[in-house]
Amino acid sequence: MKRKIDLWEHAGKFLAPMGEGLLLTAKVEGKVNPMTIGWGTLGIQWGVPVFIAFVRTGRFTHSLLEKNPEFTVSAPWAAGAVKKILGFCGTRSGREVDKVAACGLTLEEPEVISVPAIRELPLTLECRVIYRQQQDLGAITPENLKKFYPQEVDSSFHGRNRDLHTAFYGQVLAAYLVEQD
Repeated sequence: MKRKIDLWEHAGKFLAPMGEGLLLTAKVEGKVNPMTIGWGTLGIQWGVPVFIAFVRTGRFTHSLLEKNPEFTVSAPWAAGAVKKILGFCGTRSGREVDKVAACGLTLEEPEVISVPAIRELPLTLECRVIYRQQQDLGAITPENLKKFYPQEVDSSFHGRNRDLHTAFYGQVLAAYLVEQD
């Protein structure tokens, strides 16, 4: 069961856990892939609410978003309740492992888009990409390049690596709390 929420009233619930992570879930041809994200922004673009998610170009999720420009963002309702899920989904690639099965996640039918919510992280945004922007290497400060994009680290590394991010601006089409039965 889903309870609609006011996006702006609950904005802090999406942004506060950003340091620990949120799940961004993408889906293509029946394959559902949740990925832990630690960078994101909630705001207004062109008069509509958007969640801007930053995904490295080499990530499996990036390729899924290129094929299906829809995603859900899932946040925990209680702090610290999902550390194992976020840890696993942030260090494994969906190319190699079915993270939904490995973590025992429960998929919740979406309201508007084709990508499901994750019941274990019940605070959910359904988003459709309305704009995307590749980062400009020349516009990043030398300090941030060294810290977040070290060129000597392989692209497959789950933490900091050389791949730049694409900012996916997802118009928020639905916001709800998945309530436990």
